[in-house]
Amino acid sequence: MTVNIHPLGDDHLDKVWQIERQAHAYPWSESLIRKPASKIGFNRVLLVNDEVVGYFYAQHVAGEATLLNVAVSPQHQGKGYGRQLVEAFLEQSKTLGGEEAWLEVRASNQGAYFLYEKLGFNEINRRENYYPSKDGREDALIMTCLLLDDTMFQFS
Repeated sequence: MTVNIHPLGDDHLDKVWQIERQAHAYPWSESLIRKPASKIGFNRVLLVNDEVVGYFYAQHVAGEATLLNVAVSPQHQGKGYGRQLVEAFLEQSKTLGGEEAWLEVRASNQGAYFLYEKLGFNEINRRENYYPSKDGREDALIMTCLLLDDTMFQFS
C-alpha cells in the first residue's frame, strides 16, 4: 500500500467534493471546494494507492498558517490518515516560514480536539454558538500551535 500527500489538483476535485459531503454534517459549498487556490493557499490530498481518501485546505499569511478544512473519507477513518494530514499541514506551514498554526474545531468533535492537542495545539479561545448543529448551535474552539522550534510539537 502506498500513501502519499500531494498538492490538490483539479483532477482531485470530484472525489474531494464527494468526501466533503460524506464526512461533514455541514459541508462547505461546492463552489468553495472547487475555488482555485489563491497565492496564499496550500491545499493537499492524501492518496492511498492513487485513490483520494482525504484532504486539507490551508492558507499562509504573514507567518501564520490556518487549517481551514480537513477531512478523511468515512470508509478510511480510524487508520491514522487524519493525523498524517495534520502533520503534513504543520510541516508545510514550517516550510513556508510559518511561525504559528491556527485552526478551529467543533466543541463536539472530541476526537479531532485530542488529535490536535497531541500534535501541539492548545485551545486559546472559543466562538460561542458559531457552528450550526442538529440541536441548534455549537461552539468553535480556536487552537494554535507554535512552529518556530521543533520541540514545540512532537509527533508521537
